[in-house]
Amino acid sequence: MAGERPPASAPNGIWAQAQGELDEAAERLHLDAGMHKVLRVPKRELTVNFPVTHDDGRVEVYTGYRVHHNVNMGPANGGIRYVPNLDLDEVRALSMFNTWKAALVRIPFGGAAGGVRVNPRRLSEGERQGLTRRYTTEIGILLGPGKDIPAPDVNTGSQTMAWMMDTLSMHRGHTVAASVTGKPLSIGGTRGRRSATARGALRCISATAAAAGTPLEGARVAIQGFGRVGMTLAEELHAAGARIVGLADDREAVTNARGIDVGRAVDWMREHDAVAGLPGTEPMTKAELFGLDCDILVPAGLQGEITRSNAGTVRASIVAEAANGATTSAADTILAERGVTVIPDILCTAGGTVLGYFEWVQDMQAFFWTDAEITAQLDRVMDEAMGGVQAMAAAEGVDLRAAAMMVAVSRVAEATTLRGLYP
Repeated sequence: MAGERPPASAPNGIWAQAQGELDEAAERLHLDAGMHKVLRVPKRELTVNFPVTHDDGRVEVYTGYRVHHNVNMGPANGGIRYVPNLDLDEVRALSMFNTWKAALVRIPFGGAAGGVRVNPRRLSEGERQGLTRRYTTEIGILLGPGKDIPAPDVNTGSQTMAWMMDTLSMHRGHTVAASVTGKPLSIGGTRGRRSATARGALRCISATAAAAGTPLEGARVAIQGFGRVGMTLAEELHAAGARIVGLADDREAVTNARGIDVGRAVDWMREHDAVAGLPGTEPMTKAELFGLDCDILVPAGLQGEITRSNAGTVRASIVAEAANGATTSAADTILAERGVTVIPDILCTAGGTVLGYFEWVQDMQAFFWTDAEITAQLDRVMDEAMGGVQAMAAAEGVDLRAAAMMVAVSRVAEATTLRGLYP
């Protein structure tokens, strides 16, 4: 029966949420039951356990993952994260999100995700390199420019990608620049890398604010998660005329109703690895930031930050999910009932996916673009994606998250149908 929900495998947390969002989209689209079953589970999952020798000679065994959700629109692509509580369900969900992101922005990639369960702050530079190279070797059977192209994510960056690319290249016997994205510019990376995710989020926020009659000029913004994306988005929003009134890292928060000096905040965070003590601000708890009096709230940290317990305190009229899975399903319902517009993660964070594709294309062609060309193409892709989601929302009478899922799922389902099922 069309739209019939397949039996669940009793997943928990973010994976249950990801599958639930697919289930709702499938029901609205009257998706064929067989297609629904195909899209509800990953194509392949790899779990690896590998040893790393530490600087003091101690050997520790770490667990890593790489999951491909769907590759019917192209090679798999998705981030690598190093976090202490990583599990397979989280990676499954992230890989599914990446499938929808690529489809939303019409990038010919499938969805993948991966990472290692580790606290990177406890590793030296040499230990991080050893862990990265061994993890890359363990999952290398899945990787390659036409198969799976990893990208940076939480607690990984250009140096991590450089180590991964070099490891894969050593195994091949020649440089394979297109094997990863997010690399340094000098070894095949692309211009615009630092700002891509934030730039994409800015385009989504601008379009949503315009539709709501809330100009960015003078808008009050609170940002939770002050890493690379949060810092860059603060700079982009400030340049657009918004006033940053609250910032939080993964532990504490600060506020200034008159506006925080963004440049000073970025320098302070880079120097102290914390927002606490930022001159010109008042301290507050991270929990209090979600209830700060502002127009736009941007969760840019890890998943599950806006929950049933704090959604009722949100005073912003727009929530922009600059982090994957930032809002739980229960919180989403509460925000909708209160009239808060949520820009979903699969759209709001897609700028990074777009730029990763640009880097891959440039590496494959060995021909690189200018900053102006990168920005113009990124803006075009994000504006078209946002416009398509807004049009779907208006036509179907649904919120932006439901509309984004409907657009993405319908495109992946179409590609899967056209390719057919291999006997």
